[in-house]
Amino acid sequence: MAGDEDSRFGSVESGAELFSPVSLSRVSQVIVDQIRLLMRQGKLKPGDRLPSERELCGRFGVSRVTVREALRVLEAGGLVDIRVGAHGGAFVTTPTNARLGEGLADLLKLSPLTAAEVTEARMVFELGIVPLVVERATTEDIAALKEICARQRAALKDDSYSMTLSAEFHIRVAACTHNIAIEMLVQSFHGPLLMSLREAQTLAPLMGRRGNTEHQAFVDAIEAGDTEAATKIMREHLQRTADRVAKSTSET
Repeated sequence: MAGDEDSRFGSVESGAELFSPVSLSRVSQVIVDQIRLLMRQGKLKPGDRLPSERELCGRFGVSRVTVREALRVLEAGGLVDIRVGAHGGAFVTTPTNARLGEGLADLLKLSPLTAAEVTEARMVFELGIVPLVVERATTEDIAALKEICARQRAALKDDSYSMTLSAEFHIRVAACTHNIAIEMLVQSFHGPLLMSLREAQTLAPLMGRRGNTEHQAFVDAIEAGDTEAATKIMREHLQRTADRVAKSTSET
């Protein structure tokens, strides 16, 4: 294993032409941009170890502090994994779905989204994935959805139900598609989704009870392989939320 790491290190380290000195302001960002470009071009691949800090300082013509700042930015973005020890260093990696989703979520939070707009988007998106969910949901997926429904019922009994449980259900439904892009998009939508659900709940404090019933019916339709029934249940479920937030908007 160590030999494999050393060979990867050697192949990247010997390619001194991959890196060029920088002399602009905010040089750490310029270094980040260069490394990102090399990743997009496939010249740096997941698993490759970057040259040492000392080598990077020489190749970029900057101080070690600047190199460390650039590596911190890359690590925060999920592009580099910093390891310590005899075989440590900065290794090229790929961002997880959760990390990518967080980035999109930040952008959405900064946008002036309304609950009505979020729910309208959900109508298009969540209804669109129902056929995939029915086709691809595994036994484990269905069990996971049933478990969420059970926790929802328990929370309703002791008055601890929150819209977080509803959001969790819808995000888990998207995971049943086993499509990474869909999962990433839905994860990024978690914040706006919660916002729209909570606004709807202010108009209908008991909406969780009916919602749980519909969630369970939706799972039953998936388990039965009934796309038509699952779509009908989800459409009515989402439309009720859409009507509530639309009413809230018209009253403001």
